[in-house]
Amino acid sequence: MRTPPPADAQAAALQALAARLGPAHLRHRLALESADETQVLRKGPLLQFLEHRVARPALLHALLRLVGLRERARRNTLRIELREHDVALQRLPPAFEGVRLLHLSDLHLDVGGGFMAALVERVRGVAHDLCVITGDFRFRTHGPWQPAMEALASLRPHLAPDTFAVLGNHDSIRMLPSIEALGVRVLMNEAACVGRGGQALWIAGIDDPHYFRAHALHKAADAIPDGACALLLSHAPEPYLEAAHCGFDLMLCGHTHGGQLCLPGGIPVMTCSSAPRALARGPWRHGAMRGYTSVGCGSSLLDVRLNCRPEVTVHRLVRRDVGSARC
Repeated sequence: MRTPPPADAQAAALQALAARLGPAHLRHRLALESADETQVLRKGPLLQFLEHRVARPALLHALLRLVGLRERARRNTLRIELREHDVALQRLPPAFEGVRLLHLSDLHLDVGGGFMAALVERVRGVAHDLCVITGDFRFRTHGPWQPAMEALASLRPHLAPDTFAVLGNHDSIRMLPSIEALGVRVLMNEAACVGRGGQALWIAGIDDPHYFRAHALHKAADAIPDGACALLLSHAPEPYLEAAHCGFDLMLCGHTHGGQLCLPGGIPVMTCSSAPRALARGPWRHGAMRGYTSVGCGSSLLDVRLNCRPEVTVHRLVRRDVGSARC
């Protein structure tokens, strides 16, 4: 296992982040990451409470074992589906017609148990032009993050050269330099321009809006020219209203795991999100903005899934006819 970087290297990396993101943003993030969980934990959905407690997963595993579902639920985490989704965007530049966007979310890469082999096998050979990752690289919300970076290094060769990401509520801001060292651009309330055939598509990304609440949509949106086609990466769907008001054409997110432990028919018991349940999985729309919430590649809290298989998604970007409504 790779050892953590020396203290002076960590200090230099944090100093560079402060210059890039602003010292207040960095202080906010680091303070919540290092504070005692009982002091910083907000009141919210049960799953948000449970994922900060080590003992509860053992109880849930015991319950699943008692009802005879534990092994089936664990096998489901390795049965990763490939889903294909066409997204019609009226403002999409003609040069980007048919571009395939590979969307990965909630990877939780260091879970173990053969998951990384299953994920690499699922992604290997999937044709795509761009890749986006909507957060949660680490399995737990605290502790070492280097194993997740080791796993990401094994996945990176199978992703497009142009790969963009945002951090989730399981991720430490200290991961950012290691992620970017692998050639993945992490967008922290920032926007990037992708060129193709002399035309541009904008991809913006915000810091985690769910637990850290460090997102600043206006900062990301202000860099985008008026009238440009723009995609937003957000770990969670909560800021969908703000995103629509900012004029984004498409919002891609995750975090909910689609419920992860669902009733028959894929009905989630919990979504761990304050957004409407209609935004908990799959495609959705708010006003002129389209959206898609991935059920995620990995698993959180415990490595099981019921009635909600993990996914990797390929979004194919297309344009509507000239006379059709926006988005």
